[in-house]
Amino acid sequence: MIENISQLPPWTFTLVGLVFGLMVGSFANVCISRLPQKQSVVFPASHCPKCNKPIHVMDNIPLISYILLKGQCRNCKQKISLIYPAIELVTGLLMATVFYRFGFSWECLIFAIVVPALVIITVIDIEHQIIPDVITLPGIVFGLAAGSYLNGWLDSVIGLALGGGMFWLLAEGYFRIRGKMGMGGGDIKYIAAAGALMGWAQVLFIIFVGALAGGIFGGIGMGVKKLDFLSRIPFGPFLALATLISIFFGDLIVDWYLNLVSLQPL
Repeated sequence: MIENISQLPPWTFTLVGLVFGLMVGSFANVCISRLPQKQSVVFPASHCPKCNKPIHVMDNIPLISYILLKGQCRNCKQKISLIYPAIELVTGLLMATVFYRFGFSWECLIFAIVVPALVIITVIDIEHQIIPDVITLPGIVFGLAAGSYLNGWLDSVIGLALGGGMFWLLAEGYFRIRGKMGMGGGDIKYIAAAGALMGWAQVLFIIFVGALAGGIFGGIGMGVKKLDFLSRIPFGPFLALATLISIFFGDLIVDWYLNLVSLQPL
């Protein structure tokens, strides 16, 4: 049976990833809504955020139910935020990309777990400026286990120490100089988990790309006078974006750079 699955045409496996990702995206919406409130993501069952009435199974089909119900709750007729189907769609597309990129492999399973977590982290950090420990702490353990398989245990441990250590030093230095926190503990735990998963070379890449993306966003924000030098910008979304780039293209980019400076690929 495993051999039959591995021989499926790439497009069919990608389609499976899309459908699976849409379902996972629906669960991601639950996590985004409940984790910041430290509520269970299992009980109670899904319910309308406006009238609190349970959502029927047929009204909880990703994307399709939103379209059929015209973006309204069947019970109270209140509008349902477009963010819900958007998260389902984004998660579905990302999961389809994972299935297409890695095929039927352990890498596919690993990143199929990681990618929805990145979506959840991004939205929660944007809305609440926190990255929940319930994601990052298990993420460190998972990162060490999966990273040891992907890159070797030493690379995984060094990645964890390098990523987490650099962010901790930055946060501590900022606090000593300014007397207030400049970087949240969630960011430190996140980059430690990312370093454990992706290894030391990729975590440097993630930090660079995340900082670059954050700097560009901040520069645009100041240019349109929506932000200033004292504005607090959540860093998690930029780190998540950089992690996605690392997952899909990181090896190619790092090897290209090392070849560019006439070094051997890692």
